[in-house]
Amino acid sequence: MKRRKLEQHEDLRREVIAKLKTGWSPEQIAGRLRIEPRARHRICHETIYQYVYSESGQSQELGRNFPKRQRKRKPRYARKARDRVFPLETSIHNRPDEINDRSQFGNWEGDLMIFERAQGNANVATLIERKTRYTLRLRNNDRKSRPLMNKLINEMSPLPAEARRSITFDRGFEFTSWRELKTGMGTKSWFCDPQAPWQKGSVENMNKRVRRYLPRDTALLSFPNRYIGSICERLNATPRKCLGYKTPAEAFRDELMKLERR
Repeated sequence: MKRRKLEQHEDLRREVIAKLKTGWSPEQIAGRLRIEPRARHRICHETIYQYVYSESGQSQELGRNFPKRQRKRKPRYARKARDRVFPLETSIHNRPDEINDRSQFGNWEGDLMIFERAQGNANVATLIERKTRYTLRLRNNDRKSRPLMNKLINEMSPLPAEARRSITFDRGFEFTSWRELKTGMGTKSWFCDPQAPWQKGSVENMNKRVRRYLPRDTALLSFPNRYIGSICERLNATPRKCLGYKTPAEAFRDELMKLERR
């Protein structure tokens, strides 16, 4: 009987298993190997799936590393229309085409990951750049809007102005001090429709991925900041099909280099 490719090549098998355990999907692994100039082997993502569900793969419980389907996110209790706080001119429907089609670099989506009330007010702010899918994460000890905006300014100000053009948020009360971003670093804010967080789908999907590492019952204050940073580094080092199997870190670095050459 013909042996499967992953059974024939031990070095390839070890590499595939290691990447599965860090959260890469079979499609990401196969796609990355196709563009790696020093890769000794190529493999189809279907072959990886077959191995995962084979007797050997099941004995190693490799399928547990696949992202689980999440229930559709419900609107937060505080997400209500606030026309005075979020004026019409900041509506996502007025956002320029170059942001909508992801052709322009420097436009982000932002959100907060909220945890069980028993764990206190600690949360994690997530920012994802729409074109490169590069992610930033910040831990906060409360949900007040002004301190959150100050954190965003401190984190993003070192970037060139063209790398922090805008951020799209939902209408949660955490983002009511959005004008601070314009004053502090010239970054424009856009807002989803009421109870429509899916309109900023990149950051919503990223938060679903991170729930594997930070479930809702996480005692966030018990973890050092470097743990949050390590999650971010792992995600930014994972190849994405939409980037031609480049990693977000690679794509983000390429865009910054383009700005430097201008």
